[in-house]
Order: sequence, then structure tokens, then C-alpha cells
Amino acid sequence: MAKKEKITIQGAEIMFFSQKKEDYISLTDMAKYKNAEIPAHVISHWLSTKYTIEFMGIWETLNNSNFNLTEFREVKNASGGSFTLSPKQWIERTNAIGIVSSAGKYGGTYAHKDIAFEFASRI
Repeated sequence: MAKKEKITIQGAEIMFFSQKKEDYISLTDMAKYKNAEIPAHVISHWLSTKYTIEFMGIWETLNNSNFNLTEFREVKNASGGSFTLSPKQWIERTNAIGIVSSAGKYGGTYAHKDIAFEFASRI
């Protein structure tokens, strides 16, 4: 992962990094605005909605030649209701590149700026 930098928006620090001339913004930092204790729940809830799955599928289809469309269709059909999906599951199942997720003290979930702005508009 590239060197992380931070910006401050309305008093909140948001980490980001650039990779291949594309910015990836921390969804974890943005989710803390809604739930400071468990931001991962905010991200998983957002990622599990039918609307988000459809948006992510379109983004990945346009930007990722290795996107697994077969697995995407299965995820899309299961979405909604009590369905939950973590960023790690999304990445592993569909070979997604729009979201990057890592565990640990300095980890978190980052998304391409297009996806991060969509996430911000939903929370």
C-alpha cells in the first residue's frame, strides 16, 4: 500500500492514499462519523444493500477486467434483507479492486474515490 496521507473535513481526520494515479479514501474514517465505536458495521451494512451491490458491480465492470461477474450475480441475488457482506468477502468473492481492506492497528477499509463519495452520500 502506498504512503497514507490525511485531510481534515469538518474536524474529522480522513486518511487516503494514491495508487496508480487513483485516490483511495478511508471508509473506516468516514464511518466513524456515524459509529465511532464500530465503524466496520456501518461499512458492512452499506455494502450489503441491493443498491450498493448494483453500484459496485457497475463500477467494477467498468474498471476491472478481472471482475468475477458470475460471483457478483450470486452476491447480488442474495443482497437485501438479512444479508451481510464484509469488504473482505466482497473482494475475495468478486476479485474487486475498488475496495482495499486490511486488518490491524494501521489497517482499515479504503475505497476508490468514486466509491468513497457514494459511501459518504449514503451515510
